[in-house]
Amino acid sequence: MSTLYATFLVAGHYLGIDVLEMQEVLRGQRLTPVPLAPDVVEGLINLRGQIVPAIDLRRVLKLAPANPGQDRFSVVARSHHGPVSLQVDEIGDVVELDAAGFEPPPDNVDPAIGALLRGVYKLKDRLLLVLDTARATEIVPAAKAAANRSQNDAKTE
Repeated sequence: MSTLYATFLVAGHYLGIDVLEMQEVLRGQRLTPVPLAPDVVEGLINLRGQIVPAIDLRRVLKLAPANPGQDRFSVVARSHHGPVSLQVDEIGDVVELDAAGFEPPPDNVDPAIGALLRGVYKLKDRLLLVLDTARATEIVPAAKAAANRSQNDAKTE
């Protein structure tokens, strides 16, 4: 049995998520900052009238911040909290990989990254890190609460 993965790069790390968890890819979305939101929340995007939290995967994975002015992409993923925008550096291809090649994360993967992975695929020229979107988006309820507090504060002023 094989699975299709949507791939992307974050600080040189080649990551992927199951295409069934992905909703769409957007380029250059305007982010609205959210006061009091957790550090990994880069802001909110307006996705055709739906407010979607944007999570910076560099911060989630404890990697160096993106260069100022660097173009970023939004990988909108489905989570049990609703859609979530994962901010990534580059978009890759959709790859079809056989389940037999799937392995647990190796011991030499940084623990901050390994805790957010379902596993890895050893490809011909690199390692594909399969992101566990549920773990990577656990911060979403806190982000939504901060956004609601921010909206309520604005209404009372």
